[in-house]
Amino acid sequence: MSEFSHLKNKLLAEQVEDQIYHYILDEALEPGAKLPNEFALGEKFRVGRSTIREAVKLLSSKGIVEVRQGSGTYVVTTVKGLSDPLNLRSVQDKNALAFDLVNVRLLLEPGIAEMAAQNATPEDIERLRRLCERVETKIHAGDRYIEDDIAFHTCIAESSKNLVVGQLIPVIDTAVMMFVNVTHKKLIDETIMTHRMITEAIANHDPIGAKAAMVMHLNFNRSYIKKVYDGEDPDDGTIGMAAYIN
Repeated sequence: MSEFSHLKNKLLAEQVEDQIYHYILDEALEPGAKLPNEFALGEKFRVGRSTIREAVKLLSSKGIVEVRQGSGTYVVTTVKGLSDPLNLRSVQDKNALAFDLVNVRLLLEPGIAEMAAQNATPEDIERLRRLCERVETKIHAGDRYIEDDIAFHTCIAESSKNLVVGQLIPVIDTAVMMFVNVTHKKLIDETIMTHRMITEAIANHDPIGAKAAMVMHLNFNRSYIKKVYDGEDPDDGTIGMAAYIN
């Protein structure tokens, strides 16, 4: 096989890897769910079984799926890229880290949402809507929604179509994971409201609206985390939509 053919096959496998990953998200496959077999996936994505096999290996190497010999391929997690490139998990003071992270996110994510509103494709918007609805459904059901919240913010970053932002996704994902752990079940109404606002602004290709909605979303988190960081009671009723608007 020529070097060019090898490169072509590698790039095709990476493209199919991304398609299978988004299939997992779009079909809301939970950890433990079994993927269709190689033949069915090949038919779906119109590639050969060898390409499917390579794409599955790539997903397996990232911990997204697990191949069980004689049984099939199973979803392990829907969170992609939590490699912790900045070694944030080693920081001992989690409250201080969460507060510093929200400040960095305020520098980055409103601009990312702005770019997403400018560049999102119809497919990106459809996926973002599904993720927004899924987070809301799981919140109302009292189910764990951290993976879907991470996927929501990842989708926004991918929708920006910016190559540098693509490299920041693992950092954003790690930050979202820490935020949900700190604010879990505490900012439910605010999360639902601002996720909807962000989604609609991006769907309407409204860059200013998307940026403002993301600022509001992160400021709710910042207000809560600041109280935790300052050693105050974050549940004393002063944080919420009314407090923010006033």
